[in-house]
Amino acid sequence: MWYLVSGIIILGIITAIIGFVDNRKRRSVSSETEQDGNDTAPVVSEECCGQHEVCERDSLLAAASKKIEYYDDEELDAYYGKESNRYNEKEVEEFREVLYTMRETEVAGWIRSLQLRGINLPDQLKDEAFLIVEERQK
Repeated sequence: MWYLVSGIIILGIITAIIGFVDNRKRRSVSSETEQDGNDTAPVVSEECCGQHEVCERDSLLAAASKKIEYYDDEELDAYYGKESNRYNEKEVEEFREVLYTMRETEVAGWIRSLQLRGINLPDQLKDEAFLIVEERQK
């Protein structure tokens, strides 16, 4: 159990570091763009373009894209602001049903969408969801 908890904490720290580095790179690119007079922003596409250290499509960071995308999961909006450790088994099953009916390539985007919508993923599903995303990134 401790390995699992420490693994999640380490994954969170790595994600925060990647986000920090990515933000610094974006700021420098955006300041260069402003100096050039070109104000077009990069677009997150369905396919990985290979221009980034970590593919934005597979990123769990909400900062990777500000566009909220729904994955046929509008019913989950009812859980806005609910703490991740406060879900009962029926509510967890609603999340699990959405998670296991989507393609593996959509899971990172779905988690990012939940973050942008202010919906916390239930603690019971975090390991499963992160495992799917981690396997996809290998």
